Amino acid sequence: MNLKRYHFPVMLTEVVENLGVTPGGRYIDCTLGEGGHSEAILEFSQPGGQLLGIDADHEAILVSKRRLEAYKDCSYLVNSYFSNISEIAHELKFVPVHGVLLDLGLSSLQLDFENRGFSFSEEEMLDMRFGLENDLTAIEIVNKFSEKKLSDLIFDLSQDPNSRIIAKAICANRPLNTSKELADLINSIKLKVRRKHHPATLTFQALRMAVNNEVNELNKVLSDAFSLLGIGGKLAVISYHSTEDKIVKNFINNGLSNCECPPLNFECNCNVSPYLKLINRKPLVPTIEEINQNPRSRSAKLRVIERIR
Repeated sequence: MNLKRYHFPVMLTEVVENLGVTPGGRYIDCTLGEGGHSEAILEFSQPGGQLLGIDADHEAILVSKRRLEAYKDCSYLVNSYFSNISEIAHELKFVPVHGVLLDLGLSSLQLDFENRGFSFSEEEMLDMRFGLENDLTAIEIVNKFSEKKLSDLIFDLSQDPNSRIIAKAICANRPLNTSKELADLINSIKLKVRRKHHPATLTFQALRMAVNNEVNELNKVLSDAFSLLGIGGKLAVISYHSTEDKIVKNFINNGLSNCECPPLNFECNCNVSPYLKLINRKPLVPTIEEINQNPRSRSAKLRVIERIR
């Protein structure tokens, strides 16, 4: 696919400012995508700045390599899952770092490339893999999982109140091979709850998260990314829905309390201090102007934390 122009990165100014990007800094972009955030980080970290970009999607590496050509001597682009961040950074001796960015969810690049199975309107095979070396695909989940297993998966990963109805309809209409077939089927169902977005949005979200093992990937990368930060280093995370945002909030809350007392203690007496602090008390959200320019950013939440010990 020939991309005529790059998509504008979500909350670009807020990311650069809250990461505290400065000349000579060392930064990691765990979700490289088209390289928009990375390009800005590299620009503001010169002279002397370095960047490690990671993405499971090979197409993203190719696109970003072209975009970041001017910074090829101070950037490393690696085709891998971001849960491998610790191994990659240590192998490249890219530690400690001043900042790490995670822009979660489906990238505009993946929506634009054909035949990934993310489109509601195109006859694309139900694949949904970020990295094509994965064995599990959405077509296998849709056509082979039991009705209960499918219903539980949709609910657990999207909190869709219609999960049982949708799972029952899917099982009654198998085989379903393309994303359009699945989206059209869900759109035809009489659902208990209808929202502003496409009725298939949450089901597609759940399938994508299951295929790419996103919950486990996110839990691991948060811990490993934080461990790579030097004191004063910052971790910025952009989330787009409640499932992933809950994981991020739990990680932050654990770092803010860090209590080591036994569970049955009525009060804390371990005197263990927090190992992180919030840069912003509440998550930052896109401006109205940005949402109008890029509707895909409307549900974004940016949380930034700093390592303090």
